Order: sequence, then structure tokens, then C-alpha cells
Amino acid sequence: MNLGNTLFTRQDASGALLGVSVDLMQELANRLGVPLELVLYDEPGQVADDSSSGKWDIAILAIEKSRTQVLSFSPAMTEIEAGYIVPNNSELQHADQVDALGVTIAAPIKAGYELYLSGSLKHASIVRTKNFAHSLEVFNQHKVNALAGLKPNLIESLNKLPESRLLPGNFMTVNHGFALPRERSMGAEFLQTFVKDLIASGFVARSIGKHQIKGLTALSL
Repeated sequence: MNLGNTLFTRQDASGALLGVSVDLMQELANRLGVPLELVLYDEPGQVADDSSSGKWDIAILAIEKSRTQVLSFSPAMTEIEAGYIVPNNSELQHADQVDALGVTIAAPIKAGYELYLSGSLKHASIVRTKNFAHSLEVFNQHKVNALAGLKPNLIESLNKLPESRLLPGNFMTVNHGFALPRERSMGAEFLQTFVKDLIASGFVARSIGKHQIKGLTALSL
């Protein structure tokens, strides 16, 4: 369970976990007839790094090409736009303009969108941070020209970023799915059918609606 992505996983005042990821994991455990144990991580990169440790059996992560070296993914279940925030006085007017010489971008190391930017940027450079909160600090300290993030998180954070604005457009669309260590081929086969059933039945969309997560979209078949 990745606490770094609050669109999927949150903790209430008592420390109890809730969110779309909890609903999905509980449904999976129910279908399999096994107990559910939630293993907590602060960041997605830590989850992926532990894929061969035996500490967890299944996770929900952004589907990203570099992760497929150690993980196999289910079909995508959700979609989120990723974009940028810039200072009000920035000359940048659209997300398509950010990949330019001299532009620096704050992004959390090993987040799905940071991995994408690492492989796709041709001119701009990335200032890698510990997590999204650290990215906010770096941006507020005027150490970078742009802040990268999932759009719902960026919009929610604008009140913490005085004299800043969200750029129109996006640099990618992030899809999330169940992730398994690559050697678990039978589990991967099961997830193909399981996820298609979740999508067709509307389970994912209902969970998003129940938790009122704006900017997270359930995919259809």
C-alpha cells in the first residue's frame, strides 16, 4: 500500500487505511478467500524496489515500462492526467513547452511520472525529490522552473503555492493496475480476468465515487 499516492490510499485520524486501493485489495482477498494484510510504504519506488523481497504479494502501481523488468501488470483500471505548475511570471504557457533547454522540473524519484519524464525529456532536466511534499518545498524555494505531478494533487496543492498556476495540457496520462513480481505467472493470468470483471461490473467506478476522488477516472473495456 503506497501512502505516497493519496488518490488511492489515505489514512483517517485513527490511522486506519481507506480508499480505492483498499476496496480493490479487499475485493481481491474476498474472491480468493484469504485474509488481507496491508503492508505500508511511503513511496511507490520503495514498493517496486521490494518486489523480490517477499514482503508483499501484490500492489497497485502506475503502469510504467521500466518497471516491467521486475513486475507484471494487470490491465489498466484507472486513468489520471499528469501536468505541471509554474510560477505566475513564467513564460511557459502550456505543458508542451516545458521540455526546453534550461528548464528544471521537480518530480519525486521513482514515481511513475518521474520515470516517464526520465525517459522522454529531450531538453529539460529533472530535480528528483524524496516525495511530492518535498517537490512542493523545492518549488516554493524557487529552485526549479516547474513542478510535475498528478493533476488532482497539483490542483489540491495550489493553495500552498502562492503566485503559481497550473499549465493547460498534460505531459502524460498515468494508468494504474495491479502489480505482481514477474515470476508469478499464474497470478498474472488470474488478474487478467479479475480486472476485466471489476471494470465491467462498475466496481472501480463505484469505489472512486464512494471516496469522491476528483481527477481519477475508471477505464472501460
